[in-house]
Amino acid sequence: MYDAIQIVHSYWAYLVVLVVTLATINALAGFFTKREYAPKDFRVSLFALIVTHLQLLIGIIIFFVSPKILWFADGVAVGDIMKDPLVRLYNVEHPFTMIVVAALITIGYSKHKKKLTSTPKFKMLAIFYTIAFAAMLYMIPWSNWF
Repeated sequence: MYDAIQIVHSYWAYLVVLVVTLATINALAGFFTKREYAPKDFRVSLFALIVTHLQLLIGIIIFFVSPKILWFADGVAVGDIMKDPLVRLYNVEHPFTMIVVAALITIGYSKHKKKLTSTPKFKMLAIFYTIAFAAMLYMIPWSNWF
């Protein structure tokens, strides 16, 4: 079961990176060009929210079934997890950062819906999606991708 979920998580990550990239570029372009907010913009930002949340859900499942996660192993101290950079990446840094990424995208999406005009809508999306995008790119375990 773990192998199948890991494959889905790995390949879905490509879609997440692509869609969040497009949503971020769309928000920045809309903000800087001062164009009107259109239904297409709403759909792009919503799709970024959806794919990110699905990836987070898959990641949470992996967190509980992965052999790389040592929190639930007998005889493994927290100090041992924190001393090894690779183990710390999989057990602490990657999960925590990706939860923050999903939260930032959710906050940006929610805040943009409350704005009444185009520029503030794009501004909210641009701020939150750009920070989330940068954090996501920083914490992807690139060694596993290539």
